Amino acid sequence: MTGIARLFTARRGVGRLHWTDWVSYAFLAVAVVLMFGPVLWLVLSSFKTPAALLEFPPTLAPVAQKEVRVEGYPQPLPLFSVPMEDGTVRQLAQVRRVGIIAQMVDPASPAATVRVPVDKRTPVREVAFAFENYIEPLAKFDFLRFLGNSLFVTVVATLITLVINSMAAYALSVYEFKGKSLAMLGVIGTLMIPITIILVPVYLVVTEMGLVNSLWAVILPGAATPTGVFLLRQYMLTIPRDLIEAARMDKASEWRIYARIVMPLSLPALAVLAIFSIMWRWNDFLWPLAVLTKSEVHTLQIALNAFQGELQTQWHYLLAMTVVTLAPVAIVFAFLQRFITTGIANTGMK
Repeated sequence: MTGIARLFTARRGVGRLHWTDWVSYAFLAVAVVLMFGPVLWLVLSSFKTPAALLEFPPTLAPVAQKEVRVEGYPQPLPLFSVPMEDGTVRQLAQVRRVGIIAQMVDPASPAATVRVPVDKRTPVREVAFAFENYIEPLAKFDFLRFLGNSLFVTVVATLITLVINSMAAYALSVYEFKGKSLAMLGVIGTLMIPITIILVPVYLVVTEMGLVNSLWAVILPGAATPTGVFLLRQYMLTIPRDLIEAARMDKASEWRIYARIVMPLSLPALAVLAIFSIMWRWNDFLWPLAVLTKSEVHTLQIALNAFQGELQTQWHYLLAMTVVTLAPVAIVFAFLQRFITTGIANTGMK
């Protein structure tokens, strides 16, 4: 909190704000709105009812028309503010509507019916959170299963990616062998190959292995990523070679050097790669859509597509489940971001 307070109280001028302070604060305010404004709109809209989402002009807060229970009517009735002939404004509940005329009653005395033109009334609104947007998909559409599938794919794939990429990066950064530059060139060259080119060959390989409709079909093809190998290799090159040679003189095996020296010193780069891998796996849509055809093995991203039909889109469910899919990634990113800072501060020879 001290750092945040220092950020908002820092100024260039002495005793008063300098013009550069105003420009800096204005720039920061605009940046905050641009970065967090869409996220705030997404979260608030996920609590709106389907009718509130279709309103124009849209509202930021989740508001809905107020309803009241009236004696003699089994269902709650919508409430409206109606100006009367004597200049007063009364709140009446709509019983039914026929054309441009609505039949309305006073909730306090529902015996008398009042006929009101629909253009002479104003809906009474109140802040209302539609929690059923979250409850119904999790209960009716088995979203907990899809959430478990995405968690399994993301966690297992990230662990495998970190192990395989770190071993490849260790070999390319520590060892000297013929063809090392060519191998590194091949790794970098694969970055220029889009996934659409290799989609069919990889699908045929997965089919021959019998992994279609299995979560391992999503995990294994992307276990080794050229981005991860390049990132870790560049970071491992900064590790002092004298430290590795000293470990070899102490009769440490290559596996022990890799696990006890190189990996701990590479924790900041591993954390960055973990963030990338989690985001890639969690948000992956095209490849899981190709190899997962059974609903019981669908991931969250494929399940979200089920709310988009040819004629209708269930926006209230789609927005709510989008928030659910974003929450784990945001939590992991916030945790690993602090871990990266700590790892960078603690890295080095003592």
